[in-house]
Amino acid sequence: MFEFFRNHGKPVYAILFSLIILAFAVSGMSGYESMFNAGEDVAKIDGKKIKQADLDAAYKNELERIRAANPSVDIKLLDTPEAKYATLERLVREQVIGAAARAAHFETSDQRLANELQADPTIASLRQPDGKIDKERYKLLVGSQGLTPEMFEARVRSQISARQVFKGIQGSGFTTNAVGDVALNAFLQKREIQVVAFDASGFAGKVTLTDADLETYYKANQLQFQAPEQASIEYVVLDVESIKKGITVTDEELKTYYEQNQARLATQEERRASHILITAPKGAPAAERDKAKVKAQALLDTVKKAPASFAEVAKANSQDPGSAVKGGDLDFFARGAMVKPFEDVAYALKKGDISALVESDFGFHIIQLTDIKSAKQRSFDEIKPELVEEAKKQQAQKKFAEAAETFTNAVYEQSDSLKPIADKLKLEVKTATNVMRNVVPGAVGALANPKFLNAIFSADAIEKKRNTEALELANKQLVSGRIAQYTAARTLPFADVKDRVRDRLLAARSFELAKKEGMDKLAAWKLAPASAVMPAAVEIARNLAQNLPGQIVEAALKADASKLPDFVGVEIPGRAYYVAKINKVLPPVAADDAMAKQGRVQLSQAWVAAEDQAYYNLLKERFKTDIKLAKPIAKSNLLSQ
Repeated sequence: MFEFFRNHGKPVYAILFSLIILAFAVSGMSGYESMFNAGEDVAKIDGKKIKQADLDAAYKNELERIRAANPSVDIKLLDTPEAKYATLERLVREQVIGAAARAAHFETSDQRLANELQADPTIASLRQPDGKIDKERYKLLVGSQGLTPEMFEARVRSQISARQVFKGIQGSGFTTNAVGDVALNAFLQKREIQVVAFDASGFAGKVTLTDADLETYYKANQLQFQAPEQASIEYVVLDVESIKKGITVTDEELKTYYEQNQARLATQEERRASHILITAPKGAPAAERDKAKVKAQALLDTVKKAPASFAEVAKANSQDPGSAVKGGDLDFFARGAMVKPFEDVAYALKKGDISALVESDFGFHIIQLTDIKSAKQRSFDEIKPELVEEAKKQQAQKKFAEAAETFTNAVYEQSDSLKPIADKLKLEVKTATNVMRNVVPGAVGALANPKFLNAIFSADAIEKKRNTEALELANKQLVSGRIAQYTAARTLPFADVKDRVRDRLLAARSFELAKKEGMDKLAAWKLAPASAVMPAAVEIARNLAQNLPGQIVEAALKADASKLPDFVGVEIPGRAYYVAKINKVLPPVAADDAMAKQGRVQLSQAWVAAEDQAYYNLLKERFKTDIKLAKPIAKSNLLSQ
């Protein structure tokens, strides 16, 4: 498609323009709109429609969000009708809550929005030394979500208003301690049970498999024996480092740069000192600080009388564990490395001097200045390698924007090869083999970026082997790639996977035998409880599992206590079938104060959640919510996890 537009650009644009004019002439504005219809309605809330296109876009964003958070997840596993319906329900909820916020005239002021954004730690991390937000990094942050700053801020306003809709419910929901204790006692109830496990591995010797059995299983379960799709790819990365490699600087340029930056390039004065610290934190009581000061003064008097004893006194008395073992030595440090009171005194002393007491937030210091390294102007020859690197980096930073535009245009316009842009910008064409659609453990760089892999494995890139668009991997880092060779997912030949087929069929048949044996015993023991031959009884509770699978514990605790003894059966597919005999109910595990408090909190949270849901259902009715898609039968709702 893109090839056609490249080769016939102007004629095609003229034809498209004529068609648009014709659409207006024949059917007016409504006819024009129908050309770009967003599909059927999938829901309607308060008179506002959610179109199929809206759902598709939201679902795609949801999948991308999950892919970004879990790069190793196979995105195909998430692409289910149940997951898509969950996305629709989220869209409907947003619309319902938005309608409720508008009806209640909830509005978010600019100041409230600013406070909300400033409280966000991610946005706060974008602050510059002057306290202002770095606007370019802010644009990149919201742009990674497919939004402009205006769209992002509108979304935050909407979220703040939505919270106000439920604020009254959440603020008033509670349960009494008595109700909480009843629920907690039920949760902590103990039961005496006996458990028999019919383990699949114990039935493997009873299974006989023929080659025909293996082939039948293989043909019925070919998806289990597939080799994933793979590709050999080429890719180029444009970043500041790659631009630096193509930059050369002359000695004349370096000398000019050196002369302009001599003061900055000079080494700073450094001082070496030892200290004795008697700790007294800033927030300590006055009496404690006074006591520390008295002790420090006594030590000061000692070292003043015998300066040569400073190291010994520091080893024996200093409360700074890092330096005390070294006789108080702090090695060389420049300005800015120490707290200000310490630094001010250290830089005022002469070599060999011992200070008076120096008070800081850590306590009281006694400082001995042991050496001084004066500031030194480094020669041009001495600093030349550093100057080359610094000058190249500065030039590369300046050239990046221009190079990025060239890169972006070239990978599109010359889409059948990466060599032209690599030659033009002096970039390395990198190669990788056995690349898969999902990020594999140990991958680095572009190969660890889900967005890049998704582009590489797009239908257009696979079919036509075109360059991907220029994708931003990080700040000032672009990548484009193309497929050199593609191998589709394929079912491996039976001969290659025969052993795997045997193992899986053996496990499946073994489990079926174990399950049948367990279910037969369960039926027999229910008819004649006294005939049950079982291991010794154990006491279980939800917080006392006795190394039993959670499914067994939960099933035993849910069994009807009015007709004990009772039996329950639980299967753990592929592993074992368990039969549990519930003998009696025991008093609950005693809850300590912390557990009781936590239980009440959790019950209150569940209560509030239930009230939230009930209120939301009421809002759905009030704002005439109509979901037009039928809800699929859920197998597993991966997107809601």
